[in-house]
Amino acid sequence: MKLENILTKLFINNEFVNSVSNETFDTINPATEDILATVQRAKAEDVDVAVKAAKDAFHVWRDVSGCQRRDLLLKFSDLMEMNQQYLAEIESADNGKPVSIARDVDIQLAIKHVRYFAGWADKLPAGKVIQSENTSTVAMTLHEPIGVVGGIIPWNFPILMFIWKVAPLLACGCTCVIKSSEKTPLTALLLAQLIKEAGFPAGVVNVLSGYGPDCGKHLALHPLVDKIAFTGSCAVGHEIVKYSAESNLKKCTLELGGKSPLIICDDADLEQAADTAHIGLFLNHGQCCCASSRIFVDAKIYDQFSALCIERAKTIEIGTEEGKFQGPQVDSIQFHKVMGYISSGKEEGANCVLGGKRHGEKGYFIEPTIFTNVKDDMKIAREEIFGPVMQLLKFDTIEEAIERANATSFGLAAGVCSQNIARAMGIARRLQAGTVWINTYDDFDAALPFGGYKESGWGRDKSEYALDNYMEVKTVQFPIQKYH
Repeated sequence: MKLENILTKLFINNEFVNSVSNETFDTINPATEDILATVQRAKAEDVDVAVKAAKDAFHVWRDVSGCQRRDLLLKFSDLMEMNQQYLAEIESADNGKPVSIARDVDIQLAIKHVRYFAGWADKLPAGKVIQSENTSTVAMTLHEPIGVVGGIIPWNFPILMFIWKVAPLLACGCTCVIKSSEKTPLTALLLAQLIKEAGFPAGVVNVLSGYGPDCGKHLALHPLVDKIAFTGSCAVGHEIVKYSAESNLKKCTLELGGKSPLIICDDADLEQAADTAHIGLFLNHGQCCCASSRIFVDAKIYDQFSALCIERAKTIEIGTEEGKFQGPQVDSIQFHKVMGYISSGKEEGANCVLGGKRHGEKGYFIEPTIFTNVKDDMKIAREEIFGPVMQLLKFDTIEEAIERANATSFGLAAGVCSQNIARAMGIARRLQAGTVWINTYDDFDAALPFGGYKESGWGRDKSEYALDNYMEVKTVQFPIQKYH
């Protein structure tokens, strides 16, 4: 990889610039533990400059036609497609996911997402005429862009989460300041370069690399930011809401954590169900907010199903090269956190039937791990692990499984495996989750909304529903009686 091509400066007003303080931080390759790049560190002063650029650009961008916004988004998606290999290599080096998965999964979904919202840009709901009580007036609603959006994105899917925020807000006519995760800042800057190359006006998209306390917090508190779109932990989500209340009561959409249940019924196709559980938990090395990290299995099939899960996990190829499935955890902090959960599971009496140790001597790799004999009150069954650690729990009745599945403060996603669609739909209706997959898992489509119940968030990313996040509704009324 040609490291000299990596972008490391802040992107403000269509220019790559140093931070006001000229402070920097290192980003680490999690597969080697070596410094990958040294990046400019944004702080409050840089947030001020970026927000002003976005505010100034909004007065122009909001009046750009939907057709023009559509064409710019399509040009951006074409540039992503042209540069997909390099994007994947940078994403892999910075985040740790295998190159082929970054290219063939994350980036393909991101390109489709941009093109989906490009299709909405010239078809946005414009409002409607409303028949009011007073027949001598005309009343109507207008849908208008909300303004400057502060986007705060996580490290587990850096490219995809950037696009989940940026594509719909640009389609709606908003401008933005995006703060990438300090763990994975590099591909956001490369996407910013492609946005400039596509021809977006200066200030429409600004990208800052920085830490939460002195960059993200100031963005969330900023009085000229009209909305925050955040993906991350529940703890930080609570802080974002507090900052909104302490400032200008800016609107917030929050896609937060999860401890998602997957219910395996006794009539499930066990091969299909094992594949579903495998993808649901081990995708992205377990670093998915919607990971199926509580797998409830009917007692009658528990041993057979557990054996199938173990069989599949043993085939996982570890590394970041082409064709590998599982890379390292993103950094030392996450590595030690996951290893701590594994130790907790063993100490509390769960059976570690596979893995449970570090893989290799270099990099933050963890063996695919499976626990059986897991109880609901164990730490590994209650808290979000965010690593390649599967928990298999046993149940006796469907009513019991549903009750236990819902016994959590999270509600992001869930799954059901059954060959009886009426049964599966009945269970799905009773699960308190924003997405319920039946006989599949982690099946994403730009046209389908994604978001959570309870403490898993507010609002929805993706789909037509995401447009509501970035629009305001205005009522306009005027008299018409004096027409002669």
